[in-house]
Amino acid sequence: METGKQTQKAVVGRMAAKNETAQESVDGPYYLEKVLIPDDSDDDYQYEEVLADEERSMAEGDDEDLEAAVRALRDASDGTGSVLQRLSSAKQPFSHIPEVVDDFLRNFLVKMGMSRTLDCFQAEWYEMEQRGLLKTELVEFVPDAYTHNQLLDNELKNVQRERDSYRQAASKASETLVKLQKERDFHRLQHKRVVQEKNRLVEDIKRLKKHYGSYEPALKQLSYKYQVALKQKMLISLERDRACGQANSLEATLCNVHSSSTIRSANRDTGLPPQQEKYQSKSGKGGQLQNDGIALNDQDKDPTKNTAQKHPKDSEFPVSSRVNPYLGQFKALASHCPKASGFRFTNSLKAHTLPISCLALHPRKFIVASSSDDQLWRLWGMPMGDMIMTGEGHSDWLSGCSFHPNGGSLATTSGDTTVRIWDFSQGRCILTLDGHTHATWGCSFHSCGDFVASCSMDNTTKVWDLQSERCRNTLRGHVDSVNSVTFLPFSNTLLTCSADKTLSLWDARIGLCAQTFYGHQHSCNHATFNALGNTVASCDSYGVVKLWDVRKVAAMITMDTGPHPSNQMAFSPSGRTLAIASNDGSVKLVELASTQVSSLLGHDDAVQSVVFDHKGEYLLSAGSDGAILIWS
Repeated sequence: METGKQTQKAVVGRMAAKNETAQESVDGPYYLEKVLIPDDSDDDYQYEEVLADEERSMAEGDDEDLEAAVRALRDASDGTGSVLQRLSSAKQPFSHIPEVVDDFLRNFLVKMGMSRTLDCFQAEWYEMEQRGLLKTELVEFVPDAYTHNQLLDNELKNVQRERDSYRQAASKASETLVKLQKERDFHRLQHKRVVQEKNRLVEDIKRLKKHYGSYEPALKQLSYKYQVALKQKMLISLERDRACGQANSLEATLCNVHSSSTIRSANRDTGLPPQQEKYQSKSGKGGQLQNDGIALNDQDKDPTKNTAQKHPKDSEFPVSSRVNPYLGQFKALASHCPKASGFRFTNSLKAHTLPISCLALHPRKFIVASSSDDQLWRLWGMPMGDMIMTGEGHSDWLSGCSFHPNGGSLATTSGDTTVRIWDFSQGRCILTLDGHTHATWGCSFHSCGDFVASCSMDNTTKVWDLQSERCRNTLRGHVDSVNSVTFLPFSNTLLTCSADKTLSLWDARIGLCAQTFYGHQHSCNHATFNALGNTVASCDSYGVVKLWDVRKVAAMITMDTGPHPSNQMAFSPSGRTLAIASNDGSVKLVELASTQVSSLLGHDDAVQSVVFDHKGEYLLSAGSDGAILIWS
């Protein structure tokens, strides 16, 4: 019995080996568990020991093939005929080996992981087979249809999973498509709206261009009328002065006639001889005529003495024939002035948090005033750089500053269109001059201290009387912003430069232009006199510097320090060196005798202002980096 059991297990194992490849191709690999029945089995069945029969054993050397095993089994037992028939029939060749039902069930249980059910099934299966209760003739192979159905089921499941994934992807794609269509419609509407706005703006621009073109002839005509009116005003002013002179001379003649008749009647009463009467009459008439001649000459020299109505507090302009008392000192400094190449960096101080627009030197002490875009002005003791005073009050950036000739006050200009006068002893603003319509760029005191001039972006320069606190004259003639203004020391002459590329000399007493300098090709940023007053230096927005002869009204020297703009200039007290504040962050020094240019580097941004001390030993520069550098 035990031998038959082992033989059946061997047969089943061989059949499983033969069917392994076919089954793996259909349903994947399966595993067959080897079950051994121990001697001490728990079941009640009594197994009989079968002794080995020598006749049944195969002789050594015989072929151990399936046929010999079948014959041996057929001879050993007649009860296994059906199994042998099945084994013999299994030997017949066929293309596909089907799977036995019990193996199918075992593989199914292994595949599903039902190990306990598999154990129970195998135990009961082999027990019934050993007892003879199992009808082996009813055990059939699993039809191919089941195998194909299983394959088809697996394929169907795979197809269904793919279908679900495709369905989800299609759903997402549909949602994305709807979203993109909505965005497309939105952007299409936006594009149409932008196109409509663009067309409307194009039409507005065309209409404005047409409107502007219609104004162009009117502006030219108005400009021409303005020039004609200025000429007429000048001619009328001259005629008025001439008429006033004639009226004064006629008045004096009438007075002489009246006085001569009075003297004649008095002599007649006193009994003087005719010769003495005639002599006195001639001497009196001559003296009066001489005085009238002096008065007439004074009238010609000072045109402001006319019959026009004056403010009772108006100051009188000083005589223009005064001589600069410091000329001797300037000539003495010229003998031992330092060379431009000898200046070296000495000290620096952070004066303001925003760019510094201007530096101004005290008339007698080494004190410097600085104005900045932070709406503050400050006084500094040099060369140590100690801060003395700070002032604030302007509502916009500061553009310039200038000391009063006595050193006790300071004038500042600002983007708020005003000019303010600050008193150091009181520490506050004592006067605000309001009259410009645009930002003011700079200011300059008259040497007498009673007048201050300011220039503005409104194309005008104004001369203010500090006693009457009003504008005495408005200088009109430039056709663009007036960028700088300065008085010639100890005279009534004003120098201005403008963005219209010209410089002009004005008589501050009557507000008329005396000379105009032409030659710059770009906007003029600054212009200044030398100490002697016979040379003017000017610079423009392309770094071109020109030196002009005031007497000849002609350019003597032209230097190109560009391409960066030149913002401000300063003559040394000796007049031999010119310092230029350049927009490239350097201070350029020009030896006027040789026109040799050298540069001082130290600022982190554009240099806006430069100034020499009274002896020419120190040079101070300030720039957009808010710092003041001291060179010596």
